[in-house]
Amino acid sequence: MFAAMGPEFLADPYPAYERLRALDPVLWVPGIFGIGAWVVTDHAACNAVLRDKRFGKQANKVLPPEAIALIPQEAEAIVERRKHSMLFRDPPDHTRLRGLVNQAFTPRTVEQLRPHIAEIAARLVEALEAKLRAGAESVDLIRELAFPLPIIVIAELLGVPPEDRDRFKQWSTVLTQGLNPGAGPEVFKRVGVAVRELDAYLAAVIEERRREPRADLISELVRVQEGTDRLTVDELTATCRLILTAGHETTVNLIGNGTLALLRNEAQRDLLARDRSLLHGAVEEMLRFDSPVQMTSRFAYETCHIGGKEVPRGAVVLLLLGAANRDPHVFFEPQRFDVRRENAHANIAFGVGIHYCLGAPLARVEGEVAFGALLARLPRLALARGAPPLEWRENVVLRGLRALHVTG
Repeated sequence: MFAAMGPEFLADPYPAYERLRALDPVLWVPGIFGIGAWVVTDHAACNAVLRDKRFGKQANKVLPPEAIALIPQEAEAIVERRKHSMLFRDPPDHTRLRGLVNQAFTPRTVEQLRPHIAEIAARLVEALEAKLRAGAESVDLIRELAFPLPIIVIAELLGVPPEDRDRFKQWSTVLTQGLNPGAGPEVFKRVGVAVRELDAYLAAVIEERRREPRADLISELVRVQEGTDRLTVDELTATCRLILTAGHETTVNLIGNGTLALLRNEAQRDLLARDRSLLHGAVEEMLRFDSPVQMTSRFAYETCHIGGKEVPRGAVVLLLLGAANRDPHVFFEPQRFDVRRENAHANIAFGVGIHYCLGAPLARVEGEVAFGALLARLPRLALARGAPPLEWRENVVLRGLRALHVTG
């Protein structure tokens, strides 16, 4: 459905969301995921489903094998690899796996990283500014800041070499393509190859940490796995894979999408450049206005009701977070970008409930630091004239730009 909408949808999915909302905020759409799905654009309904234990991540709990076989995302090879990941598990496994790494991503722990993140961001922005001052007509903000900042931070946290970040980007790009509702066999073949390559890379790092532990997260996970057997080898690898890929994908899109929103709304850019006490709320508004994660899905474990609709057991529910974050019943004039919006924090860009994004506190701090550094040194940042047209990644789940050419 969404993949078929083409470049126009990738460039701006929000008119399509509004058309869906006008038809019905909880709408049955045949064909999605191979078996059809209930598409939800309502903020309250999305919020409720994400918090409801009657909806979960595992198709095999409610669907027969012949139905699962029709869902491309449930291809056997893919499920075998991801079944050890907390992202695709329900309690009690999800609770156990998340608990082992949660401490590294609490708001308090992340706040202690802020000075170091600020140092990294300052170096990157200084290098970006230097290129402009040296005569470059423009620089690509995605390449110079949005991508390297979060990948350096998460690589350091895990304990893998940040110089391998281009390899991580290649693997991550392929892995996230497998999330698309319209993904086909060729995509999943590439996903399988990327998973195997990344897992082999991580296995080597994990083995090295067994021999020579360091002060990093992989060493800590190895210690936990060996000491209590609460984490299997496959779970350890899957957890590292998830943290490495998910730990930067959302932030890249937050910084890219947020910068674009600022540059398209110069009064808001100027306001934020003058008063950086607004940064925290501005990041929330960026998350709401152009959500880095546009959609997520659940399986109904019981027959229940969503927004007055009876949803049968085994149904797929597709929650359009990007649409929910522009629900006019929650956000006044939702199509308007306003860094002083009082209820911007009501966005559900990182989800809610037990699968609330583990790295959300880190992404928020990275966003605040990045925009603070950028506007401090380049308060007149603008879209470069004569730059190539904006090109969005071909992914309807994770919304982000391939490049963003700017000048100062």
